[in-house]
Amino acid sequence: MSQSVFLTGATGFVGSAVMRRLVADGFKVTAAVRNGAVLVENGVRTAHFDTFETADWGEQLRGVDSVVHCAARVHVMHDTETDPLAAFRKVNVEGTLHLARQAAEAGVRRFVFISSIKVNGEGTQPGKPYTADDPADPRDPYGVSKMEAEQGLRELANHMPIEVVIIRPVLVYGPGVKANFLNMMRWLDKGIPLPFGSIHNTRSLVALDNLVDLILISRVHPQAANQTFLVSDGEDLSTTQLLRRMAKALGKSARLLPIPSWILSCAANVLGKRSLSQRLCGSLSVDIDKTRSLLQWTPPVSVDSALERAAKHYMECEK
Repeated sequence: MSQSVFLTGATGFVGSAVMRRLVADGFKVTAAVRNGAVLVENGVRTAHFDTFETADWGEQLRGVDSVVHCAARVHVMHDTETDPLAAFRKVNVEGTLHLARQAAEAGVRRFVFISSIKVNGEGTQPGKPYTADDPADPRDPYGVSKMEAEQGLRELANHMPIEVVIIRPVLVYGPGVKANFLNMMRWLDKGIPLPFGSIHNTRSLVALDNLVDLILISRVHPQAANQTFLVSDGEDLSTTQLLRRMAKALGKSARLLPIPSWILSCAANVLGKRSLSQRLCGSLSVDIDKTRSLLQWTPPVSVDSALERAAKHYMECEK
């Protein structure tokens, strides 16, 4: 008898990839989707809702082995909410705990929560990567809401018969990636000269396939119960290295101008783009030794292979 998984966020970048992998591996999948949303994956049962944090999931959770919770109110650059933290808490904290309580009451064995590296903070110092057991230090409403959801899940697991696994990804990339990663591919594809040829930071990334693989392992691995894991490709890159390898995946030459990063940072600050400067010039690296050793897990896809897959999708679907 195949195992049954309840999945949220199935229309999103990560959730849709998890759904495809689960179906390919023969799992019975129930996907929570907002009313009006359409899933095209064959064999997936849908559970529709209007308001996530008040939805009644009891019937759909019966007989389910595990929940994979990818849905969230995601980090946005220009939030129009008058109280962003309250908006994030409503979905990311209240909605998460509402689902987890119902899962525990329905007899679900394990709840896998996709959190964020923003719970750790916004950046690291050279030689001091984040670890899964570092004190939380979120700096924005999104990160705070993810931290509070983690805290609530741990408390729930202490009082109800359900195991919780928390996964904090770094920047996720892969086929269909959007936002800044897609913009970088477009710039490189068009041959636009970029002032990023002399950036010596350290960034951890995670390929979509690697994240999905860890999520599926975390569903069942006995050592994953009630643990928090960081996840990356296991190879850190500078922004300059990333752009060069991304250009190679696209079959292009990277036209990178060797502008010192301090000049870029100063210019970004003057233009009010400090957060963009941090992502391009600052460091954010993670130590995944706990993930490797406790779960006997190694990222199955290399950085270059993952970049090639993202580039192929871009060339076929995004140009």
